[in-house]
Amino acid sequence: MSRAGETGRPDHRIGLDSRAPGRLDPVADRFKSVLALEENKPDFPDLGSPVSPLRQHASTQTSSCSSSSGSAVPTAARKPGAGAPDARRLCHSGELFAESSSSAAEGRDLKTATHRRSGSGPLIFSGGSGGGGSSSTASSPVTNALPTGNICPSGKIGKTGMMHRTSPRSDVLGSGTGNYGHGSIIRGGMGGGGGVASRPGGDVGMWNSGGSNARTATGRMDPLEVTRTGNDHYKKGQYGEALAFYDKAVAMSPENVACRSNRAAALMGLGRLEEAAMECEEAVRLDPTNGRAHQRLACLKLRLGLLEDARKHHFLTEQPPDPVELRKLQAVERHWVKCGDARKVGDWRSVLSEAGAAIAAGADSSPLLVASRAEALFHLHQLDEADSILTRSLKFEDSFSFFSAAKIFGMLSHSYFYIVKAQVDMALGRFEIAVTTAEKAKRMDGRNIGVTTVLNNIRSVASARAQGNELFKSGNYAEACTAYGEGLKYDPSNPVLLCNRAACRSKLGQWVKSVEDCNEALKIQPNYTKALLRRADSYAKLERWAESVRDYEVLRKELPGDNEVAEALFHAQIALKTSRGEEISNLKFGGEVEEVTSAEQFRAAVSLPGASVVYFMTASNLHCIQIAPFVDALCTRYPSASFLKVDVKRSPGIAMAENVRVVPTFKIYKNGKRMKEMICPGQQVLEYSVRHYSL
Repeated sequence: MSRAGETGRPDHRIGLDSRAPGRLDPVADRFKSVLALEENKPDFPDLGSPVSPLRQHASTQTSSCSSSSGSAVPTAARKPGAGAPDARRLCHSGELFAESSSSAAEGRDLKTATHRRSGSGPLIFSGGSGGGGSSSTASSPVTNALPTGNICPSGKIGKTGMMHRTSPRSDVLGSGTGNYGHGSIIRGGMGGGGGVASRPGGDVGMWNSGGSNARTATGRMDPLEVTRTGNDHYKKGQYGEALAFYDKAVAMSPENVACRSNRAAALMGLGRLEEAAMECEEAVRLDPTNGRAHQRLACLKLRLGLLEDARKHHFLTEQPPDPVELRKLQAVERHWVKCGDARKVGDWRSVLSEAGAAIAAGADSSPLLVASRAEALFHLHQLDEADSILTRSLKFEDSFSFFSAAKIFGMLSHSYFYIVKAQVDMALGRFEIAVTTAEKAKRMDGRNIGVTTVLNNIRSVASARAQGNELFKSGNYAEACTAYGEGLKYDPSNPVLLCNRAACRSKLGQWVKSVEDCNEALKIQPNYTKALLRRADSYAKLERWAESVRDYEVLRKELPGDNEVAEALFHAQIALKTSRGEEISNLKFGGEVEEVTSAEQFRAAVSLPGASVVYFMTASNLHCIQIAPFVDALCTRYPSASFLKVDVKRSPGIAMAENVRVVPTFKIYKNGKRMKEMICPGQQVLEYSVRHYSL
């Protein structure tokens, strides 16, 4: 086998190390050499194209090889009729170069192919520019010049089945026992390492390293093509598809910084910021001087609220920081400082405002700022909103390892998040969950005095509540009242303990104090149904009927299907009418539809407190017959409303006075005033109207 030094020419065979002839680079090294181009690095901060188009290699050199005797074979193409039977030329060890006579006749440059004579590693073709001006970094040899026989180590071409079969040689292209040709060049030694097969269509298919015939998931593309395909998806906003291709590129070349940066860009597009940041950190580890990786990592750190890390990565390289990102960082830092200052003096409205401004300025995915807003909402007694944003932020829980060293307000960041959540849980009555969450914060930041104090308070409140509940169930209302009071010493604004103590005081006949506790609980949690119900009942015990009716009316809207609330409202309304000296007679809660036969009876019925539904009908009308069962069902479903019916044939005077000409007709009165009239309504419309005016 001749060497480059013996012919005076450099060795241009792809995949061979000129320093050690015959030895192969590892697959990863070859991919790295292909991908590690400056053009492959992502443009920053413009994410419209995560990777600049890769420049095609200019490996269009015409390879030459020597014969087995050491003489060089001419590389000039023979024209048709020049004495050559075809356009094939042989090199030593059976290597073959082919030229297309048809291409030559059309005046185009002939493509040349340099083949690797190795038993392992991929076979990569470098094509030159054709007459059309196109080029390719991975293309097949000219297919119409390939032989139909065997390519043999001796340098001769024999017809299929005519050659003596010998043991395969791993160092010779095409060695082995198979028959080749018809447009495919396959490296010998199929049981050896992976390779590449170039097919007539020009695609390059990657064979797996185990030597099986199954292609890898790259879809018969090399790393450059994988990256280009990912870029196409990225530009279209198809980040999931782009990530799939970037994952393959990283698998091919795990130490390539550009591949890592591309994957980070796709992860950012998918909103998976923590994963993107970890990918950028790996890129920075591989190349600490890579300015683009540092800039992207700084951007991610800012969005996550890690301001010190963001500033560090902006200035770690000689490349100047992006001015837009730097202004964002400075704005977030200003709002963060104001947020901390407001928290020190207990100005929770300013804390809420500044934390929101910091999020809007650029730290839009910071769990620390979210926790700060939740803490402010907790102290402002907006518990439901605080709970809502903390619940949505639980998606950050898996990324807390990312914030392990960060501190906020003297606590480790993740322990601060859990402490805030524990306080909100306790205020909403989730005492066991609150204790568990606070204990988690303690394990993370065991030496912090603030964390320890909050945990002890939560344990004390939970214990007092459990003790009070047991005493209340056993009828020891005075002792239960004392137990709830002990818990309120540690958390004076806990609405659950206040409401429970109000229940004890109501049982003890201390209705004024019961109302006071309910008032305090409703200041903290305005939609606390239990506190509102107990206050309405205490008002009724104090015969403060107007306040009782007001509370029960609110409860009827919140609990439309609760018959107990409906009945309590009905009796409170009757008591209110009575206290005002109004005449009340023949009133009952719920029951059947009552028939009205005289004008006096009709006027008295519709003047009653609450809603009255009057149903004008005739016994023989088909529509009336069909809707009658539904009216009976509504009477049972809405017991606080009075249901009356008027047969227009039996009581024509009422029908004439009410100007009823069509049946069925429904009229709804409330406190003596007509509210709505419906002629032949559907069931849904009728029920909606009854529900609306009876609440």
